[in-house]
Amino acid sequence: MSQLSVLNPFSALRRMRSSDPLEQDVALSNSFVAEALAANKREGLRLAITARWFALAISAVLILMLNPSWYEALFYEAAIVAFALIGWAQLNAGTVGRSSREMFLIFCDVALMTAIFVIPNPLREQTFPSAFQYQFLEFGYFYIFVAAGTLGYSWRTLSMFGFWTVLLWGSALALTMIFGVYTPELTERMTTTFSDYPLMADILNPNDFDVTARIQEVVVFLIVVGILMVNGRRNTQLFYRQVAAFQERANLARHFSPTIVEQLAHQNEPLAEVRSQEVAIMFVDIVGFTPIAEELEPTEMVALLRQFHGRLERQVFDHHGTLDKFLGDGLMATFGNPTTSTDDGANALACGIAIINNFDIWNQQRAAEGLPPIIVSIGIHYGEVVLGDIGSERRLEYAVLGDSVNVASRLEALTRKLGTQLAVSQDLVEQIPDPNDLRPLSNLGPQQLKGRNKPVTVWGLK
Repeated sequence: MSQLSVLNPFSALRRMRSSDPLEQDVALSNSFVAEALAANKREGLRLAITARWFALAISAVLILMLNPSWYEALFYEAAIVAFALIGWAQLNAGTVGRSSREMFLIFCDVALMTAIFVIPNPLREQTFPSAFQYQFLEFGYFYIFVAAGTLGYSWRTLSMFGFWTVLLWGSALALTMIFGVYTPELTERMTTTFSDYPLMADILNPNDFDVTARIQEVVVFLIVVGILMVNGRRNTQLFYRQVAAFQERANLARHFSPTIVEQLAHQNEPLAEVRSQEVAIMFVDIVGFTPIAEELEPTEMVALLRQFHGRLERQVFDHHGTLDKFLGDGLMATFGNPTTSTDDGANALACGIAIINNFDIWNQQRAAEGLPPIIVSIGIHYGEVVLGDIGSERRLEYAVLGDSVNVASRLEALTRKLGTQLAVSQDLVEQIPDPNDLRPLSNLGPQQLKGRNKPVTVWGLK
């Protein structure tokens, strides 16, 4: 990048706008982000209008103190009421994203402010040249509105505020210079009075619009608006990063138990890093699901699977497991992922037994309703696996791979031959430190698994 492009503020602004991925338009396609945006917008507008009303209340008191006649002050007090009503309208018109109503109300703000400062007070008895209106230095009130606007509007909206201000203020100045009231005799008197001080006479000339000062007002105002825009955009990016973090945590909660989600939220190491470690792998399946599905309507089948998966998910998470994936009428879960512990094997076994007990209770309820029972088969193995993201650049999926996964799947399929709902490997049994946890199991001896040369010692539920 050339030095000239770095120093060019307009190119920097273009880069800032072009690098913006239209966050609001993208975010509105996601209900989670849209809800967060709407809440943030409402809160920001409430703060902005509250700040406006507070500033208007102070200004109302100042106007009464600074104006020599309360009658003349009524003109400005009426304007304050109008500003308060515009603020109320903005509070009710505020929406996420671009809003033509909000743009119109901002235009009304700027137009009313400009008219008050440029048009002479009709309630004032004494008249003076139009240029003298600018001597009151009332342009500073624009800063109150733009500062309050930072609380409720995006940086793009602030740019419109700055645009309308410069356009209307500059147009009013040009029109006043052309069609305004001049009193030349006041300039003559001022020149005569300060004949020895020509600079002072020039500064105090009531017919002089002091265009240089007016340009300075606008330039300084634009600089301030630009700074507020940059800060507003930084705050917007921070907000989107925070929303993304909450969404990522919600996504993690779909796969991991709440305790693991909390741990991962404070862990800097990314899950995308491929690594190998020993975990307990569990496969769960419905025995004889095909004939059950044949008797159900598609909506009924989906409702059944949702109940089935919901019960499995609660048991897996209650026993500190990780939900790897739903497999139609089954499930794959791991224990010891993403971090291992000495209780992984015991947690996996306890989870398998809890699932069977839970489904026994559910089947009693189904029997009372005249529905067929849902019998599950479970296979659990302990061994080394590979953890990491697989897929393409367009779609990645966090996966658990390895021979140990195949063994757990084969154990689940073996339950039908062995006549048990739960089959676990000797490798898993060796990870159970408390012998009492093995009481529900019996040693079924070496078993040949499909696709493996060496038999595996299998334990089954009594």
